[in-house]
This record gives sequence, structure tokens and C-alpha cells, in this order.
Amino acid sequence: MPQLDTSTWFITILATIITLFILFQLKISKHLFPSNPELKSLKSLKHNTPWETKWTKIYSPLSLPLQ
Repeated sequence: MPQLDTSTWFITILATIITLFILFQLKISKHLFPSNPELKSLKSLKHNTPWETKWTKIYSPLSLPLQ
């Protein structure tokens, strides 16, 4: 039974790791990340809705008089 030739395994594995590293670096470098992420204030996110200024009443259908 012949011996398995492992003399080229080191260069093959090394070349594969280097290639994968270069490919991932190129893939990551194409992403655009925000330069200075900041928290938005909650006051600027508030929306004025017409029902905020006046009182509203929600009637349950079971509490309405029978028709």
C-alpha cells in the first residue's frame, strides 16, 4: 500500500488561508460604516397627533344601548 504524499499540504493550506483572508478583507472593505454614530434624542422623535391635545372616550360595543 503506497504512502500518502503530504509534502504539498503545507503550501496548499497556507495558500488557501491567505486567499480567504484577502477575499474577506476585500469584502469587508466595500461596506460603508457610519463615521460617528450618535444617539438621537427622544424629544425629536415625538409626533404631534390630534388626539394628544383633547380627551377622547372609547366606547365598548357591549356598553352601548341596544338598537
